[in-house]
Amino acid sequence: MGETEPRRRTSPLKNLVAGGVGGACLLLAGHPLDTIKVCLQTQPRGTCSQNVMYRGTYDCFLKTVSREGLLGLYKGMAAPLAGVTPMMAISFFGFSLGKQLQQPDPNNPLTHTQIYLAGMLAGTFTTVIVAPGERIKCLLQVQSSAGKRKYTGPVDCVIQLFKERGIRSIYKGTMLTLIRDVPSTGLYFLTYEYLKKFLTPEGRSVNELSTPQILLAGGVAGIFNWLVALPPDVLKSNFQTATDGQYRGLRDVLRKLIQEEGASALYKGFNAVMLRAFPANAACFLGYEVAMKFLNWAAPDL
Repeated sequence: MGETEPRRRTSPLKNLVAGGVGGACLLLAGHPLDTIKVCLQTQPRGTCSQNVMYRGTYDCFLKTVSREGLLGLYKGMAAPLAGVTPMMAISFFGFSLGKQLQQPDPNNPLTHTQIYLAGMLAGTFTTVIVAPGERIKCLLQVQSSAGKRKYTGPVDCVIQLFKERGIRSIYKGTMLTLIRDVPSTGLYFLTYEYLKKFLTPEGRSVNELSTPQILLAGGVAGIFNWLVALPPDVLKSNFQTATDGQYRGLRDVLRKLIQEEGASALYKGFNAVMLRAFPANAACFLGYEVAMKFLNWAAPDL
């Protein structure tokens, strides 16, 4: 099948379903290192390297497994499992919709700018689900590190947050989530689409890419996404897990973090993030592509 063959029109509905499959694959592959990332980002400040709880990614991994077993790496997973599947479904739906709005004729390829804008729309769409899901996930992930358990699970966490300060407490950190996800999601999809075309031999279709090529494109897209997203993610994790009143807002979190730990604090958890980014996002895009091929076979006219 060559590139001269008419292109299939983008289907937001199929992208919604396939994106959900991709989201489930992403979470299963990446949650353990996400737990380590959050623990590193939110650990109590130390005056020197000997006084911190975790000295790095490997040390955090060993101490978490020693203290809680392998299942400790999957703590807080229920909330994102309920959120990541619809979140990635909405993300791929938003990206598909963004492309469709800019591409009335599927035979006219989109520019890199248009693909980036479509990805930014996807990042905006997902914030409604991501912000509360991340707030709950982070609180559950860090509570055992503090030596006490305030929440028995995600439902209990939601109930307690709502009782304490209402819906605003559940959505604490929404603006930081937007700052993190809108530009990084644009780069995420742009990188994936660019690499798919780059890896496709001349005269062939991107739909004929092999599994290793899809894994490579998805993994690299994940790395580029987190290079942009990590600094605001550090700010978001600290803001969402802080006690009420500790920070007045974004600028206050940034000021205090740099004041206490220096600019390098914005890249805390870098190793854990990068170790997670490639396999998790490779699995996500592979799950998405496999699901999309199945949907195109099962419902070609949808």
